[in-house]
Amino acid sequence: MSLNPPIFFKEDKDSKKELQNTSLTKEEPLQNLCLASQEVLQKAQQSGRAKCLKCGGSRMFYCYTCYVPVETVPIEQIPVVKLPLKIDIIKHPHETDGKSTAAHAKLLAPEDVNLYTYPCIPEYEERKHEIVLVFPGPNSVSVEDISLHLHKHIPSNALDSNKNDSSDKLPNKRQKMEVEENGDAEDGNKRDGNLLKKVVFIDSTWNQTHKIITDERLQGLLQVELKTRKTCFWRHQKGKPDTFLSTIEAIYYFLVDYHTAVLKEKYKGQYDNLMFFYSFMYQLIKNAKSSSGKQQENSAINL
Repeated sequence: MSLNPPIFFKEDKDSKKELQNTSLTKEEPLQNLCLASQEVLQKAQQSGRAKCLKCGGSRMFYCYTCYVPVETVPIEQIPVVKLPLKIDIIKHPHETDGKSTAAHAKLLAPEDVNLYTYPCIPEYEERKHEIVLVFPGPNSVSVEDISLHLHKHIPSNALDSNKNDSSDKLPNKRQKMEVEENGDAEDGNKRDGNLLKKVVFIDSTWNQTHKIITDERLQGLLQVELKTRKTCFWRHQKGKPDTFLSTIEAIYYFLVDYHTAVLKEKYKGQYDNLMFFYSFMYQLIKNAKSSSGKQQENSAINL
């Protein structure tokens, strides 16, 4: 259950609409999340920093180098999220571990998320038709258009192989009629969605991304941009648009959009627990800002 309290607006007619729009874009996504109980994080916050059982480091909530909860946060009380795709995160070597939200993804979806520190990048050349890179740019496409563009990346030999494999499985006339009568357009959309197997994210400040995004191993990957999502990250970088998301926001919003726009399935909060740590920390910082300002804000997020 989310800890975020309801927000009440004054009945000032001139500003009411503007405040409500602000709520929809910034507050409401975190308010309406379907989360596991965050009581364990509340207790950990009250008891302060604790030891990582792997490296012995002093941390708050979790160890951002070992990707495990600290000793005061029982691992069985941390939700595990199953993702429909594999996630690779390429982390800049100068990105501060304690300030990155990439660790959240590894902690909460350990079977589906892998982190690499640049210049270590997996080889994607042979699988470009199955992989997208989430990063804004002039040639980036929307989530809705992923399947269309991935089709263009399929090697001709893979197409021939698929054609041969399916030749023995062609439906007879009766089967074909049944499929048409049942209206299986949704299955076709799911098959298109199944082209995608992996999504790559870059974890760094925006000023550090150039070296990674221009690496030859990432060239040729289809780039996807989340143009309609807005960040509420407390470390948002000055001068950057609010569509530049933190790493965990980008992963979460991509999966939600993929689920609805590509798989054509109703979203029922399946990936909301990816925001388990993020939403709790966001609320801590929001409370700190409203009570004691900058000094308490910094202490609230001191991992």
